[in-house]
Amino acid sequence: MLMVIENVLDKATVRAFREQLDSADWVDGQSTAGSLAAKVKQNQQLSDSSPQALALGRHILGVLGRHPQFLSAALPDRIHPPRFNRYTGGGHYGTHVDGAIMPQPGTTQLLRSDLSVTLFLCEPDEYEGGELTIETKFGAQQIKLSAGDLVLYPSSSLHRVTPVTRNARVCSFFWLQSMVRDDGERELLYDLDQSIQALMASDDAMASAQALQLSGIYHNLLRRWANV
Repeated sequence: MLMVIENVLDKATVRAFREQLDSADWVDGQSTAGSLAAKVKQNQQLSDSSPQALALGRHILGVLGRHPQFLSAALPDRIHPPRFNRYTGGGHYGTHVDGAIMPQPGTTQLLRSDLSVTLFLCEPDEYEGGELTIETKFGAQQIKLSAGDLVLYPSSSLHRVTPVTRNARVCSFFWLQSMVRDDGERELLYDLDQSIQALMASDDAMASAQALQLSGIYHNLLRRWANV
């Protein structure tokens, strides 16, 4: 499932983020790439231990922890602390796949990357190029979102970032382990949850009864499929 979630951060928050990011010290992004990915990666990142990365990452996780659509779609179990990257001067990231298992910083736990997240922190007209291209069963999907929007997609997908030929593309990115590993099961649960929410918004008594019945089905499926 590939999903765009709009307005995760409002414009004022994005501007505040950019003030901090634009004055930050950036390092070579190859430092966090695997051996294969490093051969096709040309960008900059904030150090994971930088004050800006830590503070802004906590803010993002706080917002997502209260975001109904994100929680419904991702069913997150563990989330890797958000990272931040910048592409400029022809910077790009060739076709690659995210690592399946990665350490959870600050803990002894490992995280299985079920879903990848890119949160855009610049407007599409601020830069040229820089499309996030994700290979799906329906063909390649090119993603270039408004500042404050994010895209959620399976970490198993081949994807790339095309060269940025004007100005800079600035984003946050991270991965998560879902309570429901299978993408098809997770998508079914999301669709079911959205149907329940639509029924609950109605004042009709029959709709309320249907919502209650579907809610029971939802939780029984979640009980069957969740790994917690």
